[in-house]
Amino acid sequence: MSGLLEQLIDCPYCGESIVVLIDESVPEQSYVEDCQVCCRPIVIVTTEDLDGNMALSVRGENE
Repeated sequence: MSGLLEQLIDCPYCGESIVVLIDESVPEQSYVEDCQVCCRPIVIVTTEDLDGNMALSVRGENE
């Protein structure tokens, strides 16, 4: 079943832990979401391996 998955990430700028929503129905995606604490843009990338496991990576916009 696909839907929205809450994921806890650390902001690459301020280091605060924040919750983002990941759309599990899209196996590979890349988008920008502002940090809820410092308001700087975070690039969020999701990928799916051959077993269907989702991997999540975050980075600053200019990294």
